[in-house]
Amino acid sequence: MAATDPIASGLVRYLEEHVKEELGHDDLLLDDLELLGVKRATALSRIPSPSVASLVGAQYYWIHHHHPVAFLGFVALMEGHPPTPTLIQTLISATGFPHAAFQTLIDHGDLDPGHRDRLYRTIDALPLTAEHETVMGISAMHGATLLPSTIEEILEQG
Repeated sequence: MAATDPIASGLVRYLEEHVKEELGHDDLLLDDLELLGVKRATALSRIPSPSVASLVGAQYYWIHHHHPVAFLGFVALMEGHPPTPTLIQTLISATGFPHAAFQTLIDHGDLDPGHRDRLYRTIDALPLTAEHETVMGISAMHGATLLPSTIEEILEQG
């Protein structure tokens, strides 16, 4: 697609870098969960909840059946407002969980401002049509709608 679609070619360049930046974050999250008493094997063997399947599955669908640029809306949602030190400290205080169990959030608080800025520069540089902007917006709004129930389901599984 990148050979004939200028948006796809710009997206490929962005994703090649972004994938490298995200490598290992799943292991970091699993480390945090272990500190909270959830064994890796348990976390990895769980059937994803309906909300998680809908949240992630929608991205696959739009990428494969419309245009991969939709994924940038989801990335903007997830990295557009990094967790602040104040928020992280509030969560530590409210939950009583150890500071070490928040390493994923701490790292994303440090990394995501740069990720967000690069994402926005990428979006601004792409020759987007109104349709591309709409699908990115739908992707972001779909994610924002599902995130609360996704978090609740994950917490309930504890």
